Amino acid sequence: MSTQTENPTADRRLGEDLLVVEGLQKYFPIRKGLLQKTVANVQAVDGLTFTVKRGETLSLVGESGCGKTTTGRLLTRLVEPTDGTITLEGRDISHLSNSAMRPLRRDIQMIFQDPYGSLNPRHTVGTIVGAPFRLQKVKTPNGIKKEVQDLLELVGLNPEHYNRYPHEFSGGQRQRIGIARTLALKPKLIVADEPVSALDVSIQAQVVNLLEDLQSEFDLTYVMIAHDLSVVRHVSDRVAVMYLGKIMEIADRTSLYERPMHPYTVALLSAVPIPDTNRRENRERIRLQGDVPSPINPPKGCRFHTRCWKAQDVCKTTEPPLAQLAPGHAVACHFPENKDSLTIDPTGAAV
Repeated sequence: MSTQTENPTADRRLGEDLLVVEGLQKYFPIRKGLLQKTVANVQAVDGLTFTVKRGETLSLVGESGCGKTTTGRLLTRLVEPTDGTITLEGRDISHLSNSAMRPLRRDIQMIFQDPYGSLNPRHTVGTIVGAPFRLQKVKTPNGIKKEVQDLLELVGLNPEHYNRYPHEFSGGQRQRIGIARTLALKPKLIVADEPVSALDVSIQAQVVNLLEDLQSEFDLTYVMIAHDLSVVRHVSDRVAVMYLGKIMEIADRTSLYERPMHPYTVALLSAVPIPDTNRRENRERIRLQGDVPSPINPPKGCRFHTRCWKAQDVCKTTEPPLAQLAPGHAVACHFPENKDSLTIDPTGAAV
C-alpha cells in the first residue's frame, strides 16, 4: 500500500456540515445475579464531539478496543446511544425509533469489515445487491435487475455475475459486492468499518482507489474506520485519533502526520513502516509500556497517562479538554508535543 503524501482528495471542495456529533456516549451494562442487576458499565464510547462536512473523508484511528467500530455503529444507528446527540442534515436522529429511521437508511449506509460474513451465503448476488430497493420499495426505471447489473459494473464486476453466490468470489470481489449494495440507494453518508483490513495487500489498493473514485463521482461523504495509518494518510481529509473511548487528537491529514501533538499519536506514527531505509534509521521507535486499561474502569484524569512518557501529577487527576491549539487542530493533552513549533500570526492565531 502506498504511503504517498499527495492526497488525491485534497482539491475537492467540501460543503457544510452533514453530520454533527456532540457528547456521544455508549455504555454497555454488565449484569450479574438472578435479577440481572447492573454492577458496572463498559465505557466503549465516552463523550465524542466532532463534525463531518459534506464530501469529506474523516478517519477514526486507534488501537483495537478504543471504540472505533462502536462509534460507526452509533452513527448508523445500529446501536442506540446512551447519551449525546447525532444530527444529520439538521435533524436529530439520536433516539429515533426503527420505523422513523427506516426512511433515513437511504441516506446512511455502512461497509462492513468482513466481506465473508456480511453477505448471506444463501442468496445470489442479485438478491443481495437488490435488497435495498425492495426493502425501501424504490421503483427503478428499467427494473431492479438492470439497476443491480449497472451497480456491479460500476464497482468493477461482471454484470453476468448476477446469479452467482458469494462463495464463488474472492475476498476482494465480495467486498465490491458489499460496496455495490451500499451504493444502491445513493446514500449521503457511508461509514466504512475497516473496509480493506481483511483483504490481501495486493487487493487493498484497488478497493481504496475504487472508494475514492466513487466518492468523486457521487459526492459521497465517508467516515472511515481504520488502524492502518498508511491507508488513512492516503484517503483522509481529516483524522481523529481515539483512545479508550475518547478522541485524543483531531486535525487535517497533513497537520496530524507532519506535526502530531498528542503523545499517543506520536507513538502510533512511529510504528508506521517506512520503505526508505535512510529515513527509517533516523526515526525513533516509541514502544508504549503496559496494556490498554480496561474500559470498565478507565483511569482518572487523562486516560493515556498510565502509558505516557510525559505524564505528570496533573495528568493523573485532571482530564485535559479537547482544545484547539492550531487552526483545525485540536488535542486533549496537558503537555502536547510539537507545541513549540507553532508560530503566532499578527491576529494571535497559531499557524
